[in-house]
Amino acid sequence: MIAGAELLPVSTPASTNPTNEVARALTGRDYISWSAISTFRSCPLKYWFRYVAGLPEESVSAALVFGTGIHAAIEDFYRAELAGEAKPDVEQLLFAYRSAWLPHDPEAIQFASTDTRASLDVLATKMLTAFIKSPAASVQGRVLGVEEEIRGTLVEGVPDLYGRIDLVTEDSDSLVLTDFKTSRGKWSTEQAEDASEQLVLYSKLAGELAPGKKLVTRFLVLTKTKEPVIEEHLGEVRTDRVARTVTSVERVWKAVEAGNFYPAPSVVGCASCGYRKACEGWRG
Repeated sequence: MIAGAELLPVSTPASTNPTNEVARALTGRDYISWSAISTFRSCPLKYWFRYVAGLPEESVSAALVFGTGIHAAIEDFYRAELAGEAKPDVEQLLFAYRSAWLPHDPEAIQFASTDTRASLDVLATKMLTAFIKSPAASVQGRVLGVEEEIRGTLVEGVPDLYGRIDLVTEDSDSLVLTDFKTSRGKWSTEQAEDASEQLVLYSKLAGELAPGKKLVTRFLVLTKTKEPVIEEHLGEVRTDRVARTVTSVERVWKAVEAGNFYPAPSVVGCASCGYRKACEGWRG
């Protein structure tokens, strides 16, 4: 929770948005999330399997579990900062990283041809060591929240958007919304711009966290390279970008509401999908 409850945004209560009940009837949730939106955009049938039918995935990619573990470790680092505690060392961060593997059946984890659990553990150690030594480990300003929940109505006719912001900080003139990412290599400016939709939407709901302050999006990218690099990509929230992204979400929801579920074959997406067998058996 953000320090100081009065800083929380005033979100529209779930009961006042009638579309929330449509979402609940369809998916069991009275909201939508960015993960759900992204899933539908990549493959509408995968959305149906996961959010409507509620099917468990047959497998999970090691890359996803690895990213979740690194994410958990970085969260723990900033939670210590928020609590005013000593900064965790690499071993403490690795404990959080390793914990992310525990819920998964080892037999259901799909590794890339060049990866093993041991090789990924070595990489995690390098990445977290690089993070601790990087400028990102010294917070600029004040930490307001870690994995901060946010919810509100984006546009009429669409369920509330619910999400979690990885890190919220403020300095003298800006409120900064940070998303943690792992990547095979360095990001370009274009990649950061393309990935900014989630934070752009959150910014629309976060405006009351710090009235009068400029809203800034930030990606903290940890590369999975031989010598890991810690990158920071900052961006200002543009009104036109917000409007475009909200319109995209509105169109996605209308397609979900209309039941437009169909497979979207992809060399990259299908290879790591946990619904391959279910997809093969789908007949419409």
